[in-house]
Amino acid sequence: MSIKNIIAICSAKGGVGKSTITAAIALSISKQYQVGILDADVYGPNQHILFDIKDKPQFITKNDDKYIKPFISKNIEIMSMGLMTESDEAVAWRGPMLSSAVRQLSNSTKWSNLDFLFIDMPPGTGDTYLTIFKELNLSNVILVTTPNKLSHADIKKTINLVNKFNVPIMGYIENNIFNQDKDTFSEKLSINKLGKFNFSEKMLNFDLDNDIEDADLISKKIIAHV
Repeated sequence: MSIKNIIAICSAKGGVGKSTITAAIALSISKQYQVGILDADVYGPNQHILFDIKDKPQFITKNDDKYIKPFISKNIEIMSMGLMTESDEAVAWRGPMLSSAVRQLSNSTKWSNLDFLFIDMPPGTGDTYLTIFKELNLSNVILVTTPNKLSHADIKKTINLVNKFNVPIMGYIENNIFNQDKDTFSEKLSINKLGKFNFSEKMLNFDLDNDIEDADLISKKIIAHV
């Protein structure tokens, strides 16, 4: 197994469209490269829903070690904590149990040789961040935010956390859900702006078969960066 680029997609707040943006970018890049998505949001996993995966994962054994076989949808390898629990089961893990679950999911998934593995991180800066940042050799971090003051304040906290782990921040993506023309953050943040997703029916009603122009533009920058 070889993964060339492991990129964590992060947001300090929930509800900013991080999971949908992760899926849209992965779909765009998968037209040219081998791509995987690891949904590390234990409490609110969404990737298996976006990619309409309903079956439980298969386990494979190699040299007495057990691995999880990722699902393949639209030529993207996908593993999500949502596939390991019942759909209506609430997860109430904390501390060591949460870290152990995330560690097992990330280390036990039998990925193919990938050009890009995108990690859909949970909102906030909790135990999952500490586990992923310590366990995986991250290439870059991409931040997702919305154009408002609260998001601006919270994204600074995420930047400070990422900097403590010395992981490069490729830049941020603005989910322009309000269709504002004003560039809200670029002059205030010391990180690169990769682009923005404008509010559209395609993003609101995410469809695996619809190309999203904003995703294609941002994907080109991501590919050029690595």
